[in-house]
Amino acid sequence: MAAHRCSQSVWLFLLFSLSVFLISDSQETRLTDDSHASVLDNRQVAAEAAKQTAEHPAAEERRWEATDVKEAIPDDAADHKQDTSASNAEVLTSIPQPKDDFREELAIRPLHSGDIYASFQFRTLWETDFMRGNKVSHYRLFPKSLGQVISKFSVRELHISFTQGYWRTMQWGQPFLPSPPGAELWVWFQDSVTDVDATWKELTNVLSGIFCASLNFIDSTNTVQPSASFKPLGIGNVTDHRFLRYATLPREIVCTENLTPWKKLLPCGSKAGLAVLLKSEKLFHSSFHSQAVHIRPVCQDWQCKTTSWELRQTLNVVFDLHTSGQSKREWSLFKMFSRTLSEACPLASSSKIYIDITDNPQEEHFELSPATSLLSQAVVLGDRRTFSVYDLTQPITFGTMRSLNLLIRWKSSEGDMLRPLLHAERYVAGYGLQTGEIHTLMYNNHPFRSFPVLLLDSVPWYLRLYVHTLTVTSKGKDNKPSYIHYQPSKDRVRPHLLEMLVQLPPHSVTEVTVQFERALLKWTEYTPDPNHGFYVGSSIISSLVPSAVAMDTNITQEQPLFSSFFPCKEESSYFVRVYTEPLLVNLPTPDFSMPYNVICLTCTVVAVGYGSLYNLLTRSFQIEEPNPGLAKRIANIIRKMRGVPPL
Repeated sequence: MAAHRCSQSVWLFLLFSLSVFLISDSQETRLTDDSHASVLDNRQVAAEAAKQTAEHPAAEERRWEATDVKEAIPDDAADHKQDTSASNAEVLTSIPQPKDDFREELAIRPLHSGDIYASFQFRTLWETDFMRGNKVSHYRLFPKSLGQVISKFSVRELHISFTQGYWRTMQWGQPFLPSPPGAELWVWFQDSVTDVDATWKELTNVLSGIFCASLNFIDSTNTVQPSASFKPLGIGNVTDHRFLRYATLPREIVCTENLTPWKKLLPCGSKAGLAVLLKSEKLFHSSFHSQAVHIRPVCQDWQCKTTSWELRQTLNVVFDLHTSGQSKREWSLFKMFSRTLSEACPLASSSKIYIDITDNPQEEHFELSPATSLLSQAVVLGDRRTFSVYDLTQPITFGTMRSLNLLIRWKSSEGDMLRPLLHAERYVAGYGLQTGEIHTLMYNNHPFRSFPVLLLDSVPWYLRLYVHTLTVTSKGKDNKPSYIHYQPSKDRVRPHLLEMLVQLPPHSVTEVTVQFERALLKWTEYTPDPNHGFYVGSSIISSLVPSAVAMDTNITQEQPLFSSFFPCKEESSYFVRVYTEPLLVNLPTPDFSMPYNVICLTCTVVAVGYGSLYNLLTRSFQIEEPNPGLAKRIANIIRKMRGVPPL
């Protein structure tokens, strides 16, 4: 039966194939006949055209040219081609050209102590508008996560930094971009924000997730509203301090989990360009490490007709000669970062390395290899500096090995470091755990010029300041501040805020002192290690310091990134921000071991008493018969075998 069905299916398949072949053959025959007919028609048309050509040759020549074009391109095809070319032209003109730009730089400064200061600068410019509530959906170089934060929370400026270690100004000089130990965050909101405190709280939680940090611990107890210290660094005339929030977490620890999301914000990540050198194992094995993100609107031209949003990611690190385990004073990219450079970031319009050789014009202090003939001068922190420049966008920079490993070999450690004109210190004085005194020292090292400084102090509420004890002295005399803004604290609500404008005499030390009383916290408010102490954020000193050379006020001129962060409006001075050391204050701390002792003693008494009573109530007593002797057991076995009852 199955074989019969199989044979039927085979015959049906053969019949179907034969019918398809016949149908196709008939269609080909019909097409052939039509083609022959069309050929005959064309011959007749050609004969008639030949007669007309003899009569009017010129007109017929033009007509045949038009006919050839029409025959070569059918009507519908010609229309389609015209439409396609027009649409392609419209598409090319309608596609917006990319209006963003990315630059990366690395500035290396050999320090007189034998250490190396390396500063990474990554800048992304994007000509777009976040201010008017426009929703931006396409991101090319600018990170989308930060763009959404700006749009959602109506942020005008955002500055955040994470720092491990303290910058030693007297040994290393002034940094390109200063930052306090721990975490620092200050934000300018747009004037369209109605509830700034709620927006600030939500923003800190979002940034905590983006950067894997403890920014969610920022609340009203460590947030202040400075009135004069933090002005907008970008464009904008609105300076209402109600839309400004500033907070620090001086105990924040910076580690790899903060560096990884920071690197992911770069257009090339850590796969190409200068970001290849950012290896966490080497960066965190250093004396100082600081990473920051700055977002602000800037002008594109000197008339500020077009504006752009600038994202600047900075990373500063100081490598110590002793902690690195090197026996000789010799530095290279591979020794500092365990890697070398092989290419620039493909998305970067500029990728350069700057080596500061100002104090080494004739190579008497150190030798730089490979040597470069490209030099550049820039005014940095009021001083004209000379740099050797390595352009990573040029293939000749990498040589035949396609690898760049800069080497700095020291010859002599002699030389005097230029002392910074402004630096500050702070410490806690007093004895006992009831009262104390905060001392802030501000040094003006200029030999003949005085200048004003703006001091900001944010003190936690558990240090109750006695403002009537505030004194400012310079050279043994009282120095009355020209401006004072003080906001008292509220217990468990807000900290103290003290701002004052002080004139520093030339070549002097100005001391600011204020007394405080320590508060007694609730036992739930102490940290897990209360005897370690409580951190107080750094004091912030802002000033326009006199410059030794004329500063460049043209913000649109091409300058190195490390010298063009703070806007300069005067040729005779430059802006400097200095942070002091954070304070570590001990508070009255109860003996947290007493509860542990009480718990142990109580548990012991309860266990002994309750255990004895429980045994008495639940134990059952039974009379135990004495065991018979060996002779008696043997006799009972014999009696049992004989069928006699045992004894």
